[in-house]
Amino acid sequence: MLNSSAKAAPAPLYQLATAGQPTVEQFSEIKAAGFETVINLALVTSTNALPNERTIANDLGMEYYHIPVEWERPKLENLTDFFEIVERCRGQSIFVHCAANMRVSAFIYLYHRLQRQMSHAEAIHYLHQIWSPNEIWQAFIDSAIAHASQI
Repeated sequence: MLNSSAKAAPAPLYQLATAGQPTVEQFSEIKAAGFETVINLALVTSTNALPNERTIANDLGMEYYHIPVEWERPKLENLTDFFEIVERCRGQSIFVHCAANMRVSAFIYLYHRLQRQMSHAEAIHYLHQIWSPNEIWQAFIDSAIAHASQI
């Protein structure tokens, strides 16, 4: 019998993997690796985009979310939608992708900084494993951080 003061360990926030655009075949591998949810940040017109990606993911039993983020004009609303989906999927294994893992790495950086309160030094490590943001994306990152500090 549990002591009344004992607390169950909280469920992990998520298990997360990121990548560029997967192929049809790779979606089966993603499912076999235990991922339950797919979040796609690429446009339907992005390089190698799969026009039936939602159907592919759903047919494999995975939830599918699409937040089309324009490369030249990322929006804070896109980031807010992303945060809401990740929180909604708490405890699930989440696979997040875009065309080249660059949008994703910026969103994950911001998620770690703004939602998980991870230090810049720790969070930037993951971002820089993929790329160093260009002027547009650095401005977006800075804007998101400034916006969050005003809330």
